[in-house]
Amino acid sequence: QVQLVESGGGLVQTGGSLRLSCAASGDTFSNFAMGWFRQAPGKEREIVATINRSGVSTYYTATVKGRFTISRDNAKTTVYLQMNSLKPEDTAVYYCAARTGIVFVTSSYDYWGLGTQVTVSS
Repeated sequence: QVQLVESGGGLVQTGGSLRLSCAASGDTFSNFAMGWFRQAPGKEREIVATINRSGVSTYYTATVKGRFTISRDNAKTTVYLQMNSLKPEDTAVYYCAARTGIVFVTSSYDYWGLGTQVTVSS
């Protein structure tokens, strides 16, 4: 099992940047693929970015590609989401998630944090 705690959300103007962090505790962090998801009001949760266990391979949904960067530090048991050029449509609660195994490009994650709010003002 793994416990996840997100931080770094907040209010930012269009074009601004935020860096989300997700601190993990519990089982060996490097055994887990990690992902960031988001859910806007009235919408379904969607995948934002995922990263494999070693950090070598990543995936981004089309709407954030080129603006967001996912990374991880296995020594610090933390995954990050650097968000640049933010847009009002990026406003959502952002969730960190973890899953065991090799597959990381999937919405089927096993463990979830409580989320952090990101609001982008126009």
